[in-house]
Amino acid sequence: MIRIRTRAWWRATLALGLGSLLVFLNLYAPQPLLPELREAYGVSTLGVGLVMSLATLALAASLLVFGPLSDAIGRDAIMRLTLLAAGLLSLALALAPNFETLLALRALQGLVLGGLPAVAIAWMGDEFEPDAMLAAVGLYIGANTLGGISGRVVGGAVSEVAGSSASFLAVGLITLVGVALFWRLLPPARGFVPRRFELRGALADLAGHLRTPPLLGAYLLGGLNFLIFINQYSYVTFRLAEAPFGLGASLLGLIFLTYLGGTLGSSLSGRLARRLPPPACMMLGIAILMAGTLATLVEHLTVILLGLTVNAFGFFLAHSMASAWVGRNARRARGSASALYLVFYYVGASLGSFWLEPFWRLGGWPGVALGSWLVLGVTLGIAAWLWRRAPAAGQGEAQPSPPASSPQTSSRRSARPQADL
Repeated sequence: MIRIRTRAWWRATLALGLGSLLVFLNLYAPQPLLPELREAYGVSTLGVGLVMSLATLALAASLLVFGPLSDAIGRDAIMRLTLLAAGLLSLALALAPNFETLLALRALQGLVLGGLPAVAIAWMGDEFEPDAMLAAVGLYIGANTLGGISGRVVGGAVSEVAGSSASFLAVGLITLVGVALFWRLLPPARGFVPRRFELRGALADLAGHLRTPPLLGAYLLGGLNFLIFINQYSYVTFRLAEAPFGLGASLLGLIFLTYLGGTLGSSLSGRLARRLPPPACMMLGIAILMAGTLATLVEHLTVILLGLTVNAFGFFLAHSMASAWVGRNARRARGSASALYLVFYYVGASLGSFWLEPFWRLGGWPGVALGSWLVLGVTLGIAAWLWRRAPAAGQGEAQPSPPASSPQTSSRRSARPQADL
């Protein structure tokens, strides 16, 4: 297995980080364009939000396919081919003739964008030693934030100069170049042990994950936190596009530089986990997210940006810990366990506008803050509950011991990370 900070570790981590960046580059490039698209197509705030929510909902659905499928056929080809398809679909989005076609292409793009997130952490679990995996997950999720920043900044800046179609074209071309690098960098898998795909077995694995309290708690925490975090950014673009701020698409894209706080939060998560139990780190991240939301109530652009930066730090700290918690506590079918976490994660993102829209209509941004705190109070309680269960969580999912004479099951056991996170 790959040891931490060896040449193979850096190469694999760089490849997966690049792939993660490309996924979120494509997923979030349209977000700063939402006010412009709302005016161009004459749709409502909730309607134009479908550009984001349909893609994330489709991504969530695809995880249910890619996760179990990767346990059977391997993870490398899924990551490579779906990234290529995502880049080609961004080029197609540049040619979309109407809003309906745009939504259909975004839904299809969401389906293929699920390929890499569904299996990347499971790939690490197969190939990395436990401490190497923990460090790599933090950097991998840090690349999520860089992808989110890049997509929004590129999308907003190019749109300001040449329109939204040019934004999609630029993102597509960047993606294709990145995919070529990803194919070259990703080392061949050596620790993967295939399992014959059976629908009944795949469903049983998913049900087993849902019946495992430490995993279910992490699933709910990740999904509800993301429901708030990502949709706050959508509503803050509407807020900042209106008086007294009046920001254009390029400047709205730049507000996503506050995601750099998330890059720092995810990168520090591994160090914090050595000092605090992971659920305590999750609680800390959620408390920071609540505090950042409070700061955004101030009617001053600098303070709002500072609050968003604090939000990103707190959210990605909690997200990194929850992701690694799943990867380390799932004792079987890690691909489907990690995929199920992301299903909750992206379903949360898709449903967030439906939760926050009434608060926005009734109270503007203060209403959004109130709706956020209500949900974050729930996730804070979930993290506290996980902390109380932390000693038992190390046992992971119950499973029968494989026979000593089975080399395949013995190899699979040795490839699993320890579940003491």
